[in-house]
Amino acid sequence: MLNKLVETKDLFECKTPYLEKLLGDYKYPWEILPNIKTYINELIEKGLEGFEKIAEGVYVGKNVKIYPTAVIEGPAIIGEGTEIRPGAFIRGSVITGANCVIGNSSELKNCVLLEKVQVPHYNYVGDSVLGNRAHMGAGSICSNLKTDGKAVVIHGDKEYETGLRKIGGILADGADVGCGCVLNPGTVIGKNTSVYPLNALRGVFPANCIVKSQNNIVERRS
Repeated sequence: MLNKLVETKDLFECKTPYLEKLLGDYKYPWEILPNIKTYINELIEKGLEGFEKIAEGVYVGKNVKIYPTAVIEGPAIIGEGTEIRPGAFIRGSVITGANCVIGNSSELKNCVLLEKVQVPHYNYVGDSVLGNRAHMGAGSICSNLKTDGKAVVIHGDKEYETGLRKIGGILADGADVGCGCVLNPGTVIGKNTSVYPLNALRGVFPANCIVKSQNNIVERRS
């Protein structure tokens, strides 16, 4: 049986110095979410070497490219080499590592992106954590609120009562979500796992797999 890992240490390898404490302090990634805003503000107050203030509460690293029609609300820290394309909307409490792509008409709020994350086309990423090299296909979204408004439960090898009303997607390092997918609140995609397009998923999916549908999961062959 494939293990459905959900602990932060099993999902992410953090090599971004200013993100190490944020990820290292919490056993489960959803525990990070209520603390993102405070963490960003603390980093800004202490000062970030190599970052430039471009607006109130908004700091960007070297060689960040921001198109004129993108909107960034603070607090936000954007890692070096990141590209923020036309129509992107960063609604605050967003922190990224280096060389990410936040694409046209994509909306982000209260989330963490590690290194080389791509959310390039019409994506919604709210209350989420996306690992190194995670990729979301065009139109795929992280749904972050249940229709009944109740606290999100993570459905893994056991039930994890989070106590949080808003949790989006947790994408481990190397996770790849196909075009047009909906990750229902609290969905966890394991390391190096790929999801076929046009899926609506819920629960925890193992590492190194191909998710063809909610109940059709095959182990990736090396």
